[in-house]
Amino acid sequence: MAQLHLGVVSTYPPREDGIATYTRDLLEAVCTRDSHISPQIAAITDPDAFYAYPRQVHWEIEQGNPDSYAEIGRIFTRARVDVVSLQHEFGLFGELPATGEDHTPALLETLHKPLVTTLHTVLPQPRPDIRAAVRTLCARSASVIVMAHLGAKILVEDYEIMRDTVVTIPHGVPVVRPMATERMKRTLRLEGRTVIATFGLLRPHKGLEDAIRAMPTIRDQYPNVLYLIMGETHPQVRKVEGERYRAELVALARQLGVSRQVRFLNQYLEQQTLIRYLQATDIYLTPYHDRSQITSGTLAYALGCGRAIVSTPYIYASEALAEGRGLLAEFESPESIARCVLLYLDNPEFRAQTQERALEYGRMMAWPSVGLQYAEALQRAARREHA
Repeated sequence: MAQLHLGVVSTYPPREDGIATYTRDLLEAVCTRDSHISPQIAAITDPDAFYAYPRQVHWEIEQGNPDSYAEIGRIFTRARVDVVSLQHEFGLFGELPATGEDHTPALLETLHKPLVTTLHTVLPQPRPDIRAAVRTLCARSASVIVMAHLGAKILVEDYEIMRDTVVTIPHGVPVVRPMATERMKRTLRLEGRTVIATFGLLRPHKGLEDAIRAMPTIRDQYPNVLYLIMGETHPQVRKVEGERYRAELVALARQLGVSRQVRFLNQYLEQQTLIRYLQATDIYLTPYHDRSQITSGTLAYALGCGRAIVSTPYIYASEALAEGRGLLAEFESPESIARCVLLYLDNPEFRAQTQERALEYGRMMAWPSVGLQYAEALQRAARREHA
C-alpha cells in the first residue's frame, strides 16, 4: 500500500485543551493501525503563546488571524499531502456563535486537497448563520465525522447534510487494565473515602457549583465522601479572569460547610495519572450546563474505566449513558445530582451492574478500534480523489 501523507489542522500538545489531547491520541492510534499514514500537523496556536511542539508539528496557525488560516490552506495545497484532517470547534476558527466571526472560509478558499472534518460541536436547531457555515464546511468535506449518533441525526435533520457523507466514530479511550478500586485508593492515599470525581479544564458552565451544592445532602448520609475536582483552569479563561471561577467554587464549599469533602487538584493531569484517579473513583460526575454538547472526552474516559456515572443529559451523555450505562440528573439541580449519587451508594449491586454495562460500552470505544475506523475514512477520502 502506498504511503498516505496526512495534513492535520488542530490544536496540539503541549497546548492544554481537550481537542489537542484528542488529536494526539487519535494520530497515535491511526498511525499504529496503519503504518502507511504519516501526519504533518498545522497547530492552531493562541496569540502570544509559545509551545515547544514535537517534530510532527510542521507549521503554526495564529488563532484569530484569517490570513494565517488562508496561508496553511495554500501550504497544504502545494505540499505533498494526500488528505487533510480538520478538527473543528467554533472557538478555534473564530467565535461564530458569539461574534459572528468565522475563519474557516479563509482556509477552505485556499485548500485544494480532500478534506475529512471532525465536528466537535453540532448545535441543534441552529441560527441561520451557523447553519450556513456548517453546511459550507460539510459540502467541502469528503467525510464528516461526529462522535455520537445523535450528532449525525442533527446534521441530517437540522442542517440537511447528505447522510452518506456523515460517519459516526466514537471518541476513543485508552485500553485500561482493570484494577480494584480499593487497591488504587490505597495507592493514592484515598482509602476510607467514597470518591466522587470530575476532571477536565475548569471554566464556567461546567456546573461544578451544582455538584458542590449537592454535597451536604450526600455527606449527611455518607460522611466519608470526597468530591475530587481535578484539573487546572482553562488557559484561555485564566488569561481573562484568572482563577476567579475556582475561587468562587472554594468559597461555595466553605460556605456550605463541605470544605473537607471537596478537594481540588489544580494541575493538568497526564493520561496515566488521570486513569489511576479514575480507577480510584466510585462515582464519576459531569454536571455540565451545555445541553448541545456533542462530545465529552472526560465522560468517554470514565466509560472506558467502567465507572458508575452521573451526568446531566447533554447530547453526548444522553446517548452514551442510555440502556442502563449511567444515570442522568436534571440540569442545574443539586437535588437531582444528590438523588442519583445516593441511588448508587445505597444500592451497591445496582452500581456494580451499571459499571459492567459502562465497561462493555467503553471497550467498543478503545483507541485501536477508533484508529482503524479513522484510517479507513482517510484512505477512502484519498482514493476518491484519485478515482
